[in-house]
Amino acid sequence: MTLGEKIRDDLYQAVKQQDKVRISALRLLISRIKNAEIAERKPIDDNKIIDLLSGEVRQRRESIEAFKQGNRSDLVAQEEAGLAIVLEYLPKQMGRGEIIAAAQRAIDMVGARGEIDKGKVMSQLMPQLKGKANGKEVSEIVSELLAPA
Repeated sequence: MTLGEKIRDDLYQAVKQQDKVRISALRLLISRIKNAEIAERKPIDDNKIIDLLSGEVRQRRESIEAFKQGNRSDLVAQEEAGLAIVLEYLPKQMGRGEIIAAAQRAIDMVGARGEIDKGKVMSQLMPQLKGKANGKEVSEIVSELLAPA
C-alpha cells in the first residue's frame, strides 16, 4: 500500500469514527497530494508525498509559533493536533545524536574543512535525511561541527 493510499484509507476510517480533527487534517493532505498530481500530470510517488508532508510540517510549526506570539492558544492547540496527525505519516524522526553522526560521516566523506564547505556537506547529507530530520536543525548541527574549535 502506498502512502497516498494509506492516507485515503485512514480518512475513510476517520469519517466512520467521526473524528473531525483527523478528517480535516487528512482531507488537507489529500488535497495537497491531488494538486501535486495535477501539477505533475501523473500520480506522485511516496518520496514526493514525503516532501509534501515535510512542507506541511514546516508550515504548521511556523503557524504554531505565529499563533503563540499572537496569544491564540485555541489555534495553537488546533495546529498542534494537525501536526501530530501529519507526523504519523513521516518516517521516524532522527534524534540529535543520530543527526550529528550522519553529519560527521558526510563531513568526512566530503572532506570539509570549514564553514565554506557547508553547502557541499548539506547537499550530501539532506537526501539521506529527507523526511527524517528538520532541515533547520540539520543546518545548525552542520554549522556547529564545521565551526573552528
